Amino acid sequence: MVPAPKVIARAEVRDRATYDLVIRRAHVFDGHEARAGLYDVAVKGGEIAAVSAEPLRGGKEVDAAGGWVMPGLIDTHVHFYDVLAVSDPASMQAFEENELPGRLDLFLQHGVTTIKSVGDPTGGILETRAKIAAGALRGLRRLATGCGITGRDGHPAATVFGRNPWARARFTGEVDSVQQMRDLVHHLADRKVDAIKLLSEGACAHPGAPQYVWRNAAFPEAVGLVRLPLDLLRAGVETGHERGLRVTVHTTQQVAAREAIEAGADGLEHGVTVEPLTDHSLIDLMLEHDITYTPTLWAHDAIHPDVRGNVKKVADAGVRIALGSDSFSGRGLFGANTCEEAALMVAAGMTPLQSLVAGTSGAARQCVRPDLGVVAPGKRADLLVLTADPTEDISNLRELSMTILNGEIVVDKR
Repeated sequence: MVPAPKVIARAEVRDRATYDLVIRRAHVFDGHEARAGLYDVAVKGGEIAAVSAEPLRGGKEVDAAGGWVMPGLIDTHVHFYDVLAVSDPASMQAFEENELPGRLDLFLQHGVTTIKSVGDPTGGILETRAKIAAGALRGLRRLATGCGITGRDGHPAATVFGRNPWARARFTGEVDSVQQMRDLVHHLADRKVDAIKLLSEGACAHPGAPQYVWRNAAFPEAVGLVRLPLDLLRAGVETGHERGLRVTVHTTQQVAAREAIEAGADGLEHGVTVEPLTDHSLIDLMLEHDITYTPTLWAHDAIHPDVRGNVKKVADAGVRIALGSDSFSGRGLFGANTCEEAALMVAAGMTPLQSLVAGTSGAARQCVRPDLGVVAPGKRADLLVLTADPTEDISNLRELSMTILNGEIVVDKR
């Protein structure tokens, strides 16, 4: 059960030193539910210090005027680097110097305060994370898996990067033995990645072909693929867990999703996209193993007609859902794509509240960040101020007045 907001008596308010920031008179979606009434939300030292039905004092005060405060959005599946533009050291440097800062800011402008990169070049993405943490680069909270791990000539190595060998060696990790899998997971863990991502199969399968075939209109050729061998899959999951890391697996078919869960995976990236989810025992397995399902509708809704129905089935069954857009360069806008993902989950049959939970506390749980995704004392002060109610209409996520990161106002649209 979610604890009730802390109520502070007026006399206690008068005697207490002021907070750094107080957002006054706001409705609150706390990451789990919408609270009845209006509250003051106080921030001190980068953390939420109080959520009070009584007025609080702050060195800086913001009048929400009956608007809404909620946790910053968390997008758990982002491809941040431009996979088509980065092909050698010079283009990598140009991207990092000219494109990267603006893309970081786009997320904040749309209310996204945390992203998890799942398949960017390990060195580049971890250096970006370090620069943000050190204050050398303005940006949102960045989590990263480093390269995605796939089988030899698997997706995306032989598909997206089939004609880009320089990027292929950096965005992906190809393994063809259990020992190589274990060594690569240990290497990533030593570099302090936040999680491990394994790829069981391609994301854009063409069902009905004699072999498993990856086809995408943005690329000239179809590529035949096989799933990551089961012994390698198990080795990746086991080694990740040995190092205390959560392991999620990219799947698109029911049989691959079952393999991933039985191998011990913590979550499914994409889940089941290329076919209707007809195996009800697979949903039971998700519940039994407490799997987190990340639908990535933004990337797959338009090309796979069964995706929405599959999302509704797992959501109705009570499977945990995390928001992850699979956003990448060249389509839409970072941040805006995240808001669209939330709207597409509602279009698939989830309620606005379920979608909001998926993008806040549900996403924080998937990322093993209990300090994020909730409006409560002691949590990080990553907050949004909206002028309209997102729990009634998910499109109101776009009615953003303010983004607060670590207790600092970083976007102010008032």
